Amino acid sequence: MADQLTVAVLGTGIMGSAMARNLCRAGLDVRVWNRTPEKAEALTSDGARVAQTPAEAVTGADVVLTMLYDGPAALEAMTAAGPGLRPGAIWVQSTTAGVEGLAQLADLARQQGLVFIDAPVLGTKGPAESGELLVLAAGPEEARPTLDPVFDAIGRRTVWLDEDGSTAAATRLKLVCNSWVLVLTHGTAEAVSLAKGLGVDPRYFLEAMSGPLDNGYMRVKAAAILNDDYAPAFSVTTAGKDARLIVQAADAAGVHLDLAAAGAERFRRAEAQGHGDEDMVATYFASFDN
Repeated sequence: MADQLTVAVLGTGIMGSAMARNLCRAGLDVRVWNRTPEKAEALTSDGARVAQTPAEAVTGADVVLTMLYDGPAALEAMTAAGPGLRPGAIWVQSTTAGVEGLAQLADLARQQGLVFIDAPVLGTKGPAESGELLVLAAGPEEARPTLDPVFDAIGRRTVWLDEDGSTAAATRLKLVCNSWVLVLTHGTAEAVSLAKGLGVDPRYFLEAMSGPLDNGYMRVKAAAILNDDYAPAFSVTTAGKDARLIVQAADAAGVHLDLAAAGAERFRRAEAQGHGDEDMVATYFASFDN
């Protein structure tokens, strides 16, 4: 392996671009690819090398990191990357793909002779940009020293959960954590929308929540609504996708998640109203007819 670790990042949206920048700042050799080339080209000033195809991006790479929209997108990109993949290369799969989607990706990794790491992250745009993500990881012990500089660059901490990435141990925990984040998001949006409907100043609601019921995340999202600031840290469309994956996983496990199912419907309505590219707290708009 070369002295300088080479990392290929497939997917340079909100999260992937921030992760790639931090990998560049850590002194790693970074190649990037995105289906929309302009999003990858924006990283050249940070030192990343832009590839025109997934196969070009991964050629000679020690580590391939996928941060794409969903499981099918990751599967498509890594299938296209096939001709450039080196047997024994490490695939860090950070896309929120769901339990079923991850199984397909792990199968592809076996077919390609790759070391598969299930490694979703917790955090949105801000933590991604500052390198403060929490990495949830599952994969073989022998791959971890190679990955230390990668995970140190993108995250504040890594939690290793299993030595076999195909068990979806990290993905399953990510779905559990996301279920709580989405409940908080919807709860905040609904409380502020109810305040509006009842003629209550939302600032009194926030004042009343001081104490045991207070929540920093709730205050950030409430402020976004009150300031009409829906710049996406995590979009409605992507949150809706994650909500559906949570419901699917719960159904397969025989668990009834009424709030998660209702939340997925709220995201669907907000997206239908034209808020898909806005921050997920734009679920607020789903409380109103227009």
